[in-house]
Amino acid sequence: MSDEIIKVPDLGGDGEIIEISVQVGDRIEAEDAILVVESDKASMEVPAPFAGTITEILVKVGDTASEGLPMVKVATESASAPEAAPAEETKPASATAPAAAEPATVATASASSEALVKVPDLGGDGEVTEICVQVGDQVEAEDSIVVVESDKASMEVPAPFAGTVTEILIKLGETASEGMPMVKLKTQGAASQPATAATGTETKAPAPTTAPAAPAVDPGIITTRNKKVHAGPAVRRIAREFGVDLSEVKGSGPRGRVVKEDVQSFVKTRLKQPAPAPMATTTGGSGIPAVPTIDFSKFGAVKEVPLTRLQQVGGANLHRSWLNVPHVTQFEDADITEMEAFRKAQKAQGIAMTPMPFIIKACTTALRRMPQFNASLNPDGTALLYKEYCHIGFAVDTPDGLLVPVIRDADKKGLQELATEMSALASKAQQKKLSPAEMQGACFTISSLGSVGGTAFTPIVNTPEVAILGVSKASIKPVWDGQAFQPRLMLPLSLSYDHRAINGADAARFTTLLSSLMGDIRTLLL
Repeated sequence: MSDEIIKVPDLGGDGEIIEISVQVGDRIEAEDAILVVESDKASMEVPAPFAGTITEILVKVGDTASEGLPMVKVATESASAPEAAPAEETKPASATAPAAAEPATVATASASSEALVKVPDLGGDGEVTEICVQVGDQVEAEDSIVVVESDKASMEVPAPFAGTVTEILIKLGETASEGMPMVKLKTQGAASQPATAATGTETKAPAPTTAPAAPAVDPGIITTRNKKVHAGPAVRRIAREFGVDLSEVKGSGPRGRVVKEDVQSFVKTRLKQPAPAPMATTTGGSGIPAVPTIDFSKFGAVKEVPLTRLQQVGGANLHRSWLNVPHVTQFEDADITEMEAFRKAQKAQGIAMTPMPFIIKACTTALRRMPQFNASLNPDGTALLYKEYCHIGFAVDTPDGLLVPVIRDADKKGLQELATEMSALASKAQQKKLSPAEMQGACFTISSLGSVGGTAFTPIVNTPEVAILGVSKASIKPVWDGQAFQPRLMLPLSLSYDHRAINGADAARFTTLLSSLMGDIRTLLL
């Protein structure tokens, strides 16, 4: 009976001990798990290379497991004591690897110097998700041959010795089981005798000690060979916690593997970036296909001008509203002949006003009489939130894009007050001096193109509002008064609304009410 120290074998890098699978006094057999180590690459069990009884545990959960770290002391009987791994001997790194792994890896080395490399004991079957070599590749000891992903881990299966790949015997998607042939390697000289590393009878492992370091592999090559993300279970867990799509993360680990630091860096970068502005040319929600990318330069000269930040944000908001709101538009004409006569008469007396204060006043009156238009749907769409206040947004066209300043408590203000506040807000919008607070809280928005032209249009609801009024250019039209056609100044109105909150009949009533209010401005005083 003698005590032997079992040390951590070469795991391809350091890892954290997350579980100790044995206790003092336990009787273990060869290949029984001693502890579980989690690294950036995989979560793996470290097996016992021989049988015995645990007499002392030399590590604890949370320790860093590095190659050569003493794990446990095992009392062995003289007949079963391992010849290859006594704790007192000085061995090359390759001799400390689990005894069962390398004998399973190398099946035979023929006289023609071709060796068949098989799948070692991986602790269970897994799917081959990546083949890292091609016929003709020169590989060194410990270079990855395939990547296998199981329910527990994603791990690289290394070459046990150097050589040239002459045949690939495994395919993507196959189930990798212990002993399955992976590749044939053509070896030279001493490199064709790899099995001695597992027997424990040799004190030298030629390939690991004499082979030069494996050349760096372009991660792009691995990417083209692998349609799945190259990452271990610990990294996948972090990605799930942060909601990160690993396909968007560039791996910095060996052969393009995504490691924890890559995910953390990706999250930090995204947090520093402004909110993305998905435009109509990109994939939207609900499986909407993307518009194909076209090289317009092949048809003629082009000039690319970046959108301003304001245009990008505005475009994103409009796109979101268009995708989420079932839009319907109700059209109506308002007879503003008398209103215009009154407005021009006031102008002659030194009180200058555009038609917009009148339109705002008419809208606030209509919103008070039909409060369902002065509301918003709650987040789950099961109720309407009616607002006791009445704030009106109005669109302002600026060189950098559209801005919507908000007049607060517009229903409590007179025409002149509305005109003065409108002018001040529009001027601030043109000068880029609007504060965020001056563009928030609107209950209803008015978009007027009357100074530009047009007969009608379909404005997009500025969600979470439930309606928006579009105003086009007024024009003289013949209107039948019961006896004859009379020339009247008619203002086209376009009311777009969220059909989840407002039905068509109410929309028609709202535009009719607006038309009536603007047709006789005396009713605005009631």
